[in-house]
Amino acid sequence: MSDTDPLVIFTPSGKRARVPAGTTVLAAARRMGVDLDSVCGGRGICSKCQIAPQIGQHSKHGVTVSETALSDWNKVEARYDEKRGLKAGRRLGCQAQIQGDVVLDVPPESQVHRQVVRKAATVRDIRMDPATRLFYVEVDAPDMHEPSGDLERLNRALKSQWDVGPVEAPLQILHKLQPTLRKDGFRVTVAVHQAHRGPARLIDIWPGLYEGGLYGLAIDLGSTTIAAHLCDLDTGAVVASAGLMNPQIRFGEDLMSRVSYAMMNPGGDREMTRVVREAMDQLSADIAEEAGIAPTAIVEAVIVCNPVMHHLLLGIDPVELGQAPFALATSDAIDCATAELDLARINAGARAYILPCIAGHVGADAAAVALSEAPGEQDELTLIVDVGTNAEILLGDRERVLACSSPTGPAFEGAQISSGQRAASGAIDAIRIDPDTKEPRFRVIGDDRWSDEPGFDAEVTGICGSGIIEALAEMRMAGLIDTSGLIGSAAQTGTDRMRVEGRTHAYVIHEDGDRVISVTQGDVRAIQLAKSALYAGARLLMDERGVDRVGKVVLAGAFGAHISPKHAMVLGMIPDVPLDRVTSAGNAAGTGARIALLNRAARAEIETGVRRIHKVETAIEPRFQEHFVAANALPHATDPFPELRAIVPLPELSFNQNGEDGGRQRRRKRR
Repeated sequence: MSDTDPLVIFTPSGKRARVPAGTTVLAAARRMGVDLDSVCGGRGICSKCQIAPQIGQHSKHGVTVSETALSDWNKVEARYDEKRGLKAGRRLGCQAQIQGDVVLDVPPESQVHRQVVRKAATVRDIRMDPATRLFYVEVDAPDMHEPSGDLERLNRALKSQWDVGPVEAPLQILHKLQPTLRKDGFRVTVAVHQAHRGPARLIDIWPGLYEGGLYGLAIDLGSTTIAAHLCDLDTGAVVASAGLMNPQIRFGEDLMSRVSYAMMNPGGDREMTRVVREAMDQLSADIAEEAGIAPTAIVEAVIVCNPVMHHLLLGIDPVELGQAPFALATSDAIDCATAELDLARINAGARAYILPCIAGHVGADAAAVALSEAPGEQDELTLIVDVGTNAEILLGDRERVLACSSPTGPAFEGAQISSGQRAASGAIDAIRIDPDTKEPRFRVIGDDRWSDEPGFDAEVTGICGSGIIEALAEMRMAGLIDTSGLIGSAAQTGTDRMRVEGRTHAYVIHEDGDRVISVTQGDVRAIQLAKSALYAGARLLMDERGVDRVGKVVLAGAFGAHISPKHAMVLGMIPDVPLDRVTSAGNAAGTGARIALLNRAARAEIETGVRRIHKVETAIEPRFQEHFVAANALPHATDPFPELRAIVPLPELSFNQNGEDGGRQRRRKRR
């Protein structure tokens, strides 16, 4: 290039080069490797390549940009502006020609790999680079003198106009290829799936310029619930979220009971596969309806799940996961057609990607958490706990990352609790108990007021997972539960809210006619078992690293996002750290699924990363039972919890009489 050629500088990338006068902005961007989007290939009909010239003096860049730095508006831009309107100061990059030195800003919506900030993912940026994208192409008409198939000529057009392909076309696309090409004079828009590995695939085709959106699903397939986020594959925005109960719960509330069901009932695994696929298919249709889009606009799904759910979704008998050495059929990532998973309501050509599993009991959901929270990039030792029916636990820093799973059961999600329910309207999700009067005040989902505030008239229907955690912790701090987890009597605690239930007692939180919301001794035991498994798993990882303390704790999972760190620590769910070192990552597995959906490189990153994570198998570790028994106490039998005791009261009480509870503890230890 000559030194007299115009200098073009793109922001925010800062890339600069001299280009011949008359070069379009889009051509200059492509030549310089600048991130400027375009679907129509420079024909002035998609508006993706909008840029904003920065007129005036730029001392930082050493240039002054005049009003004549770009060519005047042409008929294409004028027509587009008349029909749809360009933002003030914007030009179409495919039409504007560079005439003089110019500084050009590429706005976020014009960047192919734009950044999407996900605050729920601890303010992670997602670099937009989805596997499925739209391309507008003009295909040569058939010629008797140069015979070739329509697909072959489409591939030539994709290569020459976009440097994409060749693409493979499934049979359902071949069925519609010829009539679609001829509907608008061989001008078509195609959706092409280009994974980080493997061939490019034709997902769908439309006549002319397709201006509908493309969407993808990020699905967290849990043991108890299935959560889905519908994402715009152009902007990265989450346009709708939905969830439902996993219908497999009727075959068993926890994973091992479902494995047992498959073992004991011929065809049981196929039955569980069928119902979960039907549920996901229905969820896909429901979320599309909520967003107001056609289900066929959903062209991709990324799925994360634990190993048992992984096998049942894929139609693989999970029997091997129910016995040592807990062998997976495959731990690699899966790339397949959604039709193979019976997701019939979304686009027939849609693709599914299932993240890799870490080991036999640490699945793709844990891999997604690792992708979202990046424990291997932390400067301080970080414990990440994805709280659910089967807790996934990661411990790591830049030196090493460890992982394990712990069978906590469904108690944290309100199951197995006498007044338990899902986190839905009417469920108590927060509670405080006065340590002097022993009177409760609570808040329910759907009403921001506390129960003792004026105007509170919400119907109280039960207590959800976060509510039962707070209830037990508040009872412990108020002296209603002793260190062993035994609920005191009315005489021992000084409150008539204690009701006799057989040989034990229950604390009544709310009473309305025949409906009584209470915490029973059975509820306490269910939570003790769950939290002990959780803490024991964390302790095993700490043992492996040779440490007694961690630097920080991250609570993940839809349930973990609503746990009060103080109350969780009072129960001994998590190790003792300063409360300001406990944070929530929200549904980190779901966030990891969104990252993998919106960025192809993230898939390659996690496929490599999981191989560096060391798995600790709780089922065969001899110290697990020792840690489990010690963790039965509230907060713990041997760990002192100095940080916690410095800020909350933990009365040293024992309501045990006649050695009954102590006997139970001794029998448990002998087992």
